[in-house]
Amino acid sequence: MRYYQAILFFIIIPAIVMSALHGCAVNPATGRRDFVLMSENQEIELGKKYHAEILKQYKIYNNPELQTYVSGIGEELAKVSHRNNLIFRFTVLDSPQVNAFALPGGYIYITRGILAYLNSEAELAGVLGHEIGHVTARHSVRQHSAGTMSSIFSTIIAFKTGSRSYSDLSQILGGSLLAGYGRSHELEADRLGAEYLARTGYAPDNMIDVIGVLKNQEVFAKARAKAEGREINTYHGVFATHPANDKRLREVIAAAKNYQTAAQRPDNRDTYLQMLNSVIYDQSPTQGIIRQGLFLHPDLGIAFKLPQGWRTQNLPDRVLMINQPRDAVIQLTVIDLNKRESPKEFLSQALGNPTPISSRALQINGLDAYSMITESNTSFGKRLTRYVTIFNGNRAYLFAGTVKDNAMMQTLDDTFLKTASGFHRITAAEKELAKPYRITLHTVKRGENYASLAAKTAFPDYREQRLRLINGQYPAGEPKPGATIKLVQ
Repeated sequence: MRYYQAILFFIIIPAIVMSALHGCAVNPATGRRDFVLMSENQEIELGKKYHAEILKQYKIYNNPELQTYVSGIGEELAKVSHRNNLIFRFTVLDSPQVNAFALPGGYIYITRGILAYLNSEAELAGVLGHEIGHVTARHSVRQHSAGTMSSIFSTIIAFKTGSRSYSDLSQILGGSLLAGYGRSHELEADRLGAEYLARTGYAPDNMIDVIGVLKNQEVFAKARAKAEGREINTYHGVFATHPANDKRLREVIAAAKNYQTAAQRPDNRDTYLQMLNSVIYDQSPTQGIIRQGLFLHPDLGIAFKLPQGWRTQNLPDRVLMINQPRDAVIQLTVIDLNKRESPKEFLSQALGNPTPISSRALQINGLDAYSMITESNTSFGKRLTRYVTIFNGNRAYLFAGTVKDNAMMQTLDDTFLKTASGFHRITAAEKELAKPYRITLHTVKRGENYASLAAKTAFPDYREQRLRLINGQYPAGEPKPGATIKLVQ
């Protein structure tokens, strides 16, 4: 057996090395030879596949005029890029997250959440140019290829030695390599994005403006997260991790000015602000809205009271409620029903027919339901979990409450049941409460400042700070009389 392994080892390694040599291709954006394991057509197909998955997780923001506007700016940049043979696709996602990202083959995404923090068309172009740079330099393809080779070598090393520890070590090293590689990708994407800005007439310095705005948003978000005892979610890449005075960043932006055209275009701030007028800010009815201790979902027609003192994360595919010590979690997921069955039959089948420790049928606010406690694989390991499934129309709403220590179940089970038992069809008053906040435009009058204008906003907290952030004047700027600024109402 050992002799057979040795033969395989010395046959496979040279084959992989030869494959790697054949996998080198000239990068269209840099002119260097890069290690890739897929053709351009394969890259496009991979992008199509991932695009379908993205749209399962996120909805497209329902504003055709805004979608057309963003796509138009993006297409102008793409036409002067190093891969203008690709058909780039730009999508505004209905998400409050401050984010933008790219997939292989020319799929670019930007959230309405990040649009709220930008203040001109040129800043929008800066974000789109950065993401186009990721595509033109084939960053995702290079990471995918490096990750594939890392996985192959991990398997071979483990196979050769018979030791799982070698495989784990190789994966860790591979992960570290890719993390470092990713940081260099971000600076390269900035260099390319700045070049594309210059080629289309925008000032490359707008990239610095974007970074300043998003850096301030990150500083504020970190302070809030620390005060609230939770993790922070911020925009990826060099926009979030490098200060605006980063020397390397300023060097690549200065170099991009060599590509500037004779016809400089304005930053088109007024046009951009008009496009943002009435755009939803923060939570959307299509994803559910948290107001006054309630989770409200007008589109699904449901509501329930959140556990008091627990932090709520409204994710695209679930709602998570986490207690302050972070040792208990309640999760709500929604599943479309495909056949007529009882809540008991559904829950048993969904969980793989487990042996329940306890179980019973329920009626929750006129809706058929079923509950059980059983052991499940959770983020804490194999733990006791309280499940409650509630039928409403053709959907099953599945609550799952679990604990870090099984001994805590007796104490927290009442909270799990109380949360699920508060589930009900949304009322007319709750629908009114769930109306989203929207961006509005305001012309500043003499004597007005952010402190006075904050009272006119619908922000639930940190009103003055938030108002400065969305207008690019955080932490201490003030608007000038006659200027157009964004409010949230």
